[in-house]
Amino acid sequence: MPVITPSPRPPQPAEGGPETPGAPGSVPPGAGKALRARLAHHRAWRTRHPRTALAVRRTTTALSAILVLCALLLPNRLTALEPSRFARIPVEAVIAAVLLLCLPRIPRRVAAALFGTALGSLTVLNLLDMGFTEYLGRSFNLVLDWSLLDDAQSFVADSMGGAAAAWAAVGAVVLAVSLLVLTALAAVRLGELLAAHRERAARGALMAGTVWMTCVALGVQTFGLPIATSSASRAAEAQAHRVVDTLRDEAAFAKEAKADRFGATPGAQLVPDLRGKDMVFTFIESYGRSAIEDPVMAPGVDRTLDARTEALAKAGFHARSGWLTSATYGGSSWLGHSTFLSGLWVDNQQRYRTVTAGDHLTLTKAFEKTGDWDTVGIMPGVQKAWPEADWYGLDKVYDAFGMGYRGPKFSWSTMPDQYALEAFQRLEHGRKRDKPLMAEVILTSSHQPWAPIPRTVGWDEIGDGSVYDGIEASGVRAADVITDSARSKEEYGRSIQYSVTSLTQWLERYGTDDTVLVFLGDHQPLARVSGDRASRDVPVSVVAKDPKVLDAIDDWNWTEGLRPAEDAPVWPMSSFRDRFLTAYGSVPHPTGAGG
Repeated sequence: MPVITPSPRPPQPAEGGPETPGAPGSVPPGAGKALRARLAHHRAWRTRHPRTALAVRRTTTALSAILVLCALLLPNRLTALEPSRFARIPVEAVIAAVLLLCLPRIPRRVAAALFGTALGSLTVLNLLDMGFTEYLGRSFNLVLDWSLLDDAQSFVADSMGGAAAAWAAVGAVVLAVSLLVLTALAAVRLGELLAAHRERAARGALMAGTVWMTCVALGVQTFGLPIATSSASRAAEAQAHRVVDTLRDEAAFAKEAKADRFGATPGAQLVPDLRGKDMVFTFIESYGRSAIEDPVMAPGVDRTLDARTEALAKAGFHARSGWLTSATYGGSSWLGHSTFLSGLWVDNQQRYRTVTAGDHLTLTKAFEKTGDWDTVGIMPGVQKAWPEADWYGLDKVYDAFGMGYRGPKFSWSTMPDQYALEAFQRLEHGRKRDKPLMAEVILTSSHQPWAPIPRTVGWDEIGDGSVYDGIEASGVRAADVITDSARSKEEYGRSIQYSVTSLTQWLERYGTDDTVLVFLGDHQPLARVSGDRASRDVPVSVVAKDPKVLDAIDDWNWTEGLRPAEDAPVWPMSSFRDRFLTAYGSVPHPTGAGG
């Protein structure tokens, strides 16, 4: 009987060993051996140092648990960042533990990594919410606000220097990436720990869930906070709702912007009662209600307002003042400017893009539309292309580089307000012309961080701005003010006094019988200065020599002088355009669906 000899079986790679070179998923030659060597070395180290290895494992596990717990319980407001916030039971931890216990090894690791990454992302968003609330009085918008991070870096560069801004940017990126990676690794480690002690982990999860439900049912609290919480889920839900609301708002606002009460009004029927007047609309950066009412800042600012009211009266000028509620807070000044001049509530970047891309009539463009005014913009804060000038109806714009300034920057502000106003006088207001002038002027010396602040000099000494070299060099450094709330309040108050004094001295010196000045703040300063519960109100004043100008707004019931009374009327900033156009004889001719 023949003997059948089996064919020799080709050698198979050992399990976990290197695969055929070049095959998909193959390990480069020698890599498997190196990996096994490292694992062997690690096991040998644990064998030689069992106590140290145990301590490292326990420490790593404890740190992982702390990181995950803190991420689950982290609030999105700095004012809520208290130890008591972290002495609670997050329901998300209980649910995640039960889910991971039910999964086999590979799905468990994937689920844990995804959970940790999501938790890290939520932590980054909570930190962004903290920063935005502190500076802008609102939460971070996941859809719209990424572009503002570049502005934040520019602000840090102007305040603290380019190197500090670069390191801050690198640090922020490293922190964000580290949070994503570390929370993912921490969640995976905890998932493996649960699987290694499945019975005890299951009992623990059951007990934690029971305690959580009991605390919810009984409303158990510690330090005024409920022990049982679902704060992480609520934070994630809030972010999701914010995204959905933003996308819906974009379409709704685009429709709203097409409706314009004065959109079809012929130029001849716009502001007929102001014909022949030189109109100056001026925004004072961060000039908010807190400057007039806060016990730290108000004494100096109020003295300045009262003194300047008296000085203007001696020069023949009189004023009426009230309050407007700004669409922005702490920053994003362009939102306040566009809200005031368009009559629309422009409180986010998408609304700003929408309205400036359309043809909604701005208050400044109304003067251009008449054909009876020359229109200019004095924009010392503009340092790049600014296509919005056409939407604002400005025939000519003088930016940071167009006013002949040769002096130093004062932190973020490219030039002192007094210089900008003197340049306005030299370049436009003081020139002989065939038409009266309508100007939009943005004053920036009161922009944060309020250090160093310019000093008022003789108007004849201003020249090309070189006179400010010594003033800037001897001023307070931004680094000494930016993190000190009390010092920031003091310097902020001084900056408002400087800006108001510069503007009213300019009017006193160069104003004529036909000059009409409207000036206001664009928003309140950040919460560190204005206070956590400050309103969004800003002062607004109309100043003129011609009594007919102020008689036209007599029914507004504004306060006489530059300092509005506490109980003076408060209007939304978006209401000013229509009230102003109506007061000075404009005839409505609506356009759009809302007309």
